[in-house]
Amino acid sequence: MAKYLVVVESPTKVKALKKYLGKDYEVLASKGHVKDLPESSLGVDVEKGFEPQYVTIPGKEKILKDITSAAQVAETVYLAPDPDREGEAIAWHIAGELKKPKQKIRRVLIQEITKKGVQDAIAKPLDLDIKKFESQQARRILDRLVGYQISPILWKKVKRGLSAGRVQSVAVRLICEREQEIRKFKPEEYWSIEAKLDAKQPPQVVARLASVDGQKIGKDFEIRAGADAEAIQKRLKSSPVTVKSVQKKERKRHPVPPFTTSKLQQEAFRKLGFNVKRTMSVAQSLYEGVEVGGEGPVGLITYMRTDSTRVSDEALAAVRDHIGRRYGDALLPEKPVFYKTKKSAQDAHEAIRPTQLDRPPETLVSHLSKEQLALYRLIWNRFVASQMKPAVFDQMTVDFVADGDKLVLRATGSRVIFKGFLEVYEEGRDESAKRKDAVDGGDDEEESAQEGVLPPVQEGDKVNLVDVVTEQHFTQPPPRFNESSMVKELDERGIGRPSTYATILSTIVDRGYVKKIDNRVYEPTILGEKVNELLVDAFPDVVSVLFTAGMEDGLDKVEEGSVEWRRLLGDFYETFSSKLKTAEKAMRNVKAQSEPTDIKCDRCETGMMHIKWSSRGEFLGCSNYPKCRGTKEFTRLSDGKIQVVQPKVTGDKCVKCGKDMIAKTGRFGDYIACIDYPVCPTVKSPPPEVNCPQDGCSGGLVGRKTRTGKMFWGCTNYPSCSYAVWDKPVAVKCEACSFPVMTLKTTKRDGSRYVCPSCKHAVAAPEA
Repeated sequence: MAKYLVVVESPTKVKALKKYLGKDYEVLASKGHVKDLPESSLGVDVEKGFEPQYVTIPGKEKILKDITSAAQVAETVYLAPDPDREGEAIAWHIAGELKKPKQKIRRVLIQEITKKGVQDAIAKPLDLDIKKFESQQARRILDRLVGYQISPILWKKVKRGLSAGRVQSVAVRLICEREQEIRKFKPEEYWSIEAKLDAKQPPQVVARLASVDGQKIGKDFEIRAGADAEAIQKRLKSSPVTVKSVQKKERKRHPVPPFTTSKLQQEAFRKLGFNVKRTMSVAQSLYEGVEVGGEGPVGLITYMRTDSTRVSDEALAAVRDHIGRRYGDALLPEKPVFYKTKKSAQDAHEAIRPTQLDRPPETLVSHLSKEQLALYRLIWNRFVASQMKPAVFDQMTVDFVADGDKLVLRATGSRVIFKGFLEVYEEGRDESAKRKDAVDGGDDEEESAQEGVLPPVQEGDKVNLVDVVTEQHFTQPPPRFNESSMVKELDERGIGRPSTYATILSTIVDRGYVKKIDNRVYEPTILGEKVNELLVDAFPDVVSVLFTAGMEDGLDKVEEGSVEWRRLLGDFYETFSSKLKTAEKAMRNVKAQSEPTDIKCDRCETGMMHIKWSSRGEFLGCSNYPKCRGTKEFTRLSDGKIQVVQPKVTGDKCVKCGKDMIAKTGRFGDYIACIDYPVCPTVKSPPPEVNCPQDGCSGGLVGRKTRTGKMFWGCTNYPSCSYAVWDKPVAVKCEACSFPVMTLKTTKRDGSRYVCPSCKHAVAAPEA
């Protein structure tokens, strides 16, 4: 039997740790949490000081039994889940199940899965950190109190199955408020004026009008009308232009720090097009270990959930040696570069960096997937660039005057005289930053400068005015959030933690509160706006940005030991419980409300259509309901008006009344119904997408939904034929067993594949 037991949370780590630790160590994986609050009840005894009632997670009984059995014969148990609060909670729950003395149960924090990283962590074990556990426990209980006590109210007032979350509701609020800003925005006209100038020597200069009659454009006033722009144009053309001043400066642009979690999420979206969930999944695989040739699994990056820019002395020495050898001493600063970490950071881990500088990206091309290589290269380049010299720009700014110094034109030229860290890496930029640059030339002067240098000129020189160009512009509304800008907003406002952003953003989409337009930017749904309106009205503090950020500070103080976790929860619940009681009675019942329109019901021809709400969203229903069951679908236009959606006629005729059949979507999927439904109850399944593969069956497979909303594909001849599959069927014959149907299955690990439901043979699916 093994002398020592090491417990990690991920099966991927098991093989790497066994390789580094040897035969005396048995390594088991808990596969995440083994205990949690029960799903079917609140699981928190509020009257007894918020005592949590943990239960073993269904399906984890055998895992827990294997760990406890191995622990009985082990001399020491090392608990090595991820080195963060959640990992501490996993370790704490496992420790609670082990019948061993406290000194025989040790906590191990593995920051990087390399031989040195693992062996150093085992050599320096720690005690379990009760404060870190209590901080995570307080967060879990807070989320449970909010989610399990607000959600039932939403079920009664809006629709069953909705959820509210302490952090997710704030994220939805930010998106809804941004949408309101966009709707309220009224574009304003403004004009820009540029002059093309020839000096004694080339190149030609393009100078932008900077001030008029002593007033600075963009700060003191804007040119709002074409007539005003034309008048200034005439003034410029009718007077000589001379050089007023020439300024020459050398400017430096410093490298950015190595990645924190939120910065990695933002940059991976900007440069690689990865959503947050994808970024964290790929980063997790690089941290836990990738098979590299005959070496087995190798951890390529340090722990990827961090808010610190700190780097170990050993890593600094290694990267400086790498820069000197590969790029030369010209790019190497005299001393290591240190970066400040923001005050709210826990600083428990290093910045995200490569674990070994002798593994550059180009040496791993054959060992990494396309996604892994792209993210590893991004992390590598950013880390190396962070320890290089600044870029140096030679910048020249020239002011020209006309009309007796009343009109000032400015031109700025810049050229790189030393690339510095830009040899390796340049940070990407968000849409909002690009828009700002388009208006005012950017935050940094070297970024606003036109490429190249200006001609040599001196104060008092006369220049030739070649042309004056006026251009009309309109102010733009604030851009909708994309994943990068949403992460930035949450991080800067202190909402949640970067490790939770992937879950937050996927949850608000999955719940139907927001949707993605063109798979990039977030827009609130009607459901999201209604729920947000109700929550802001009933629980203004709970869904407040300041409150949520303040609660994060409180959880940090619990970990520090300066605030007791029960007190934190008690202070919150005192106000929250009273608002719950008020909301039960006072919150608007959206289900019972209807909004009249001027659209007449074409079924009974006496009633008017009202906007009503059902479990599937808004629809138009007759005011004479239940006598008349006329309904229509509609869409909301950008000006707030509604437009009736005409039913999609299939071309079939109803077998009972002879009227048109139309395509509809219901609770259990797509179907075809009589246009007079429900007066005429004729319905049938849509045409099958794929023929049923069961021998002797004449049916086909069509999309259906379970009672819980999960999608599956079943035979149209049900119940006489019960064949069904969970994944979308495709009319492709299996090469291995000749089964006539395969299914399209997509996973993070393997991408899109065709999988045979009969023999499980799989092949890569075409990209289309």
